[in-house]
Amino acid sequence: MNPLRIKSLDAILATAEKKSLHRSLGPVQLTLLGIGAVIGTGIFVLTAAAAQKAGPGMMISFIIAGAVCAVAALCYSELASMVPVAGSAYTYSYAVMGEMVAWLVGWALILEYALGASAVAVGWSGHIVGFLDDIGIHIPHALTVGPPISIGFIKGGEIGGVLNLPAVIITGIVTLLLVIGTKESATANAVLVAIKIAALLLFIVLTLPLVTGHMDNFSPFTPRGWGNPLDGTGTGVLGAAASIFFAYVGFDAVSTAAEETKNPQRNVPIGLIASLGICTIFYILVATGVIGSFGAQPLADPATGQYFADGSTELYASAACQAAHAPLVCSKEALAHVLREVNSNPLFGNLIGLAATIALPSVVLLMMFGQTRVFFVMARDGLLPKGLSAVHTKFKTPWVITLVTGVVVAIAAAFLPVGSLADYSNAGTLFAFAAVSLGVMILRFTDKTRNRPFKTPLLWIIAPLSIFGCVLLFVSLGTESKQVFFGWTAIGLVLYFAYGFWHSNVRKGIIEDHENDADLPPPPGTT
Repeated sequence: MNPLRIKSLDAILATAEKKSLHRSLGPVQLTLLGIGAVIGTGIFVLTAAAAQKAGPGMMISFIIAGAVCAVAALCYSELASMVPVAGSAYTYSYAVMGEMVAWLVGWALILEYALGASAVAVGWSGHIVGFLDDIGIHIPHALTVGPPISIGFIKGGEIGGVLNLPAVIITGIVTLLLVIGTKESATANAVLVAIKIAALLLFIVLTLPLVTGHMDNFSPFTPRGWGNPLDGTGTGVLGAAASIFFAYVGFDAVSTAAEETKNPQRNVPIGLIASLGICTIFYILVATGVIGSFGAQPLADPATGQYFADGSTELYASAACQAAHAPLVCSKEALAHVLREVNSNPLFGNLIGLAATIALPSVVLLMMFGQTRVFFVMARDGLLPKGLSAVHTKFKTPWVITLVTGVVVAIAAAFLPVGSLADYSNAGTLFAFAAVSLGVMILRFTDKTRNRPFKTPLLWIIAPLSIFGCVLLFVSLGTESKQVFFGWTAIGLVLYFAYGFWHSNVRKGIIEDHENDADLPPPPGTT
């Protein structure tokens, strides 16, 4: 009898040992994989959203979000080194807290991966539109943003918008690549990481020397205060931290490559923590350069004195955003916009935009792959219809679930703004991270003797801090994002009790683990 329907950890590990994938990744490749997954829309685009929410105080927001990710990463590292298989938070939850929690985590990961991919696609759209505009190719505004919409608690779009066509196109291309089977190599991933790092280094080198001459840009430092997590506005330093959290999401992708890693017990924790640390340093330097060279004060309605909501129609329609030299908060390609404004040579801003245009599709691909992997495994576990896990006879990829994921990502990217998508994604991610942190503590009690190659230091301090941090950032999100999460969770529970509860393999006494099926393709960047 298994009342909690806990998937056997021994079965997962035994199946992993039979896996025939070649273990070839070392700590350097894992670190590059982590940096490649982390550095994306968050820093290239959401800097503008953070500025509207917190002003210069977004520097503190980056530190808060990074600190929460750091303690979560330490908890992730223990489980990833103990259970070196794909599946990430879904697998860990199934093995520690049982099927229902695993379902909720897997369901929440749809918000993280699918809507995260949509956010990156919208971020890419802003960069390609800006880059093409600067070389004389103009895409109509109506085809770069969605229309004003208000469906329940979901709001977005801009006046004059129809749909974000570039975001839909890039989503379609990535979906096709995943269906036919991407062979993106670790070398190609390293090149893309190098491009993104080079772009950020260029930005830092060109903007930091300007900081000392513009110290007044840092005042007022927190124009919207620290924020009240309970007021539902999602503003202030804490509100910005809850949004900026998206800039760090992706480091857990390292754990999904555990089964292709040499000595995963040692190298996975190194890859997780090193990639997070490097990205945090970059983010703080970039934020300093943005504020010091150009400014990051939020915009308010001159008639009422009330601050505009980030990404709102009113913000983009304001006189300030329509001016020739618009403030940072108006930009959809924040770093490129700053360089074009503070440097007499537009080439540098265009290079930043080009770098993002080249590199961001790889982040869309990684996030969509993560989503298809979770869906695939849930279907093989019996929690979703088996038909969703169908593998293409020619391409050997889970094509049905890939197409479903592509449609969901494309629809969200077509009509919703990047800030809202990032916040929705964060809500699911924070829940998953909190579940993993709780799982580490539970496993210390229920499986004391199991080998732990990496043990989270000061666990009874680190894990509670991780859970507290995730809860703090979650409640600091705007009311809309929290409503989306709870509404999504309610839908998930209905589906679970209508289907997954009855068709679960664990309920039927089937113990094989599907995290490592031979027909499941390896993650992009690890072949």
